[in-house]
Amino acid sequence: MNLIANERVKLTASWFNALATALVAAGLFAPVAAVVYGLSTRAPSGLRTIGLGVICLVLGGCLHLIGRAVQKRLRE
Repeated sequence: MNLIANERVKLTASWFNALATALVAAGLFAPVAAVVYGLSTRAPSGLRTIGLGVICLVLGGCLHLIGRAVQKRLRE
């Protein structure tokens, strides 16, 4: 039964890590790429873009740490 429980723990931790990656990509990398490559249809506010990026980076880091905390439930 430990194998099944461990796989569920790893799957949950992986899900949190994937969610963190998606949040950082959508909130930090995508707006920066839109500005750099001129894909934005309107002129973005620099402060708003930076704020959004920082918030998404922090939240992504928190989600990653939650995933690491979930991994501590692994059993031998």
